Amino acid sequence: MATFLLWCVLFVLCWPLALLVLLAYPFVWLLLIPFRILGIAVDGVLDLLRAIVLLPVRMVRRLA
Repeated sequence: MATFLLWCVLFVLCWPLALLVLLAYPFVWLLLIPFRILGIAVDGVLDLLRAIVLLPVRMVRRLA
């Protein structure tokens, strides 16, 4: 919703630029897909490392 409101403000201030943004947005979205996939993969790896590091603590808690 905020993106739409910002676009409306841009449309009022400078409509040619707003139309260019409207046309370029899908292409930018497509270009950013690999970075989103990379972010998901890095997040998964970091969650796995966190689980591995915290596993001994969880095992000790369960035994105590």
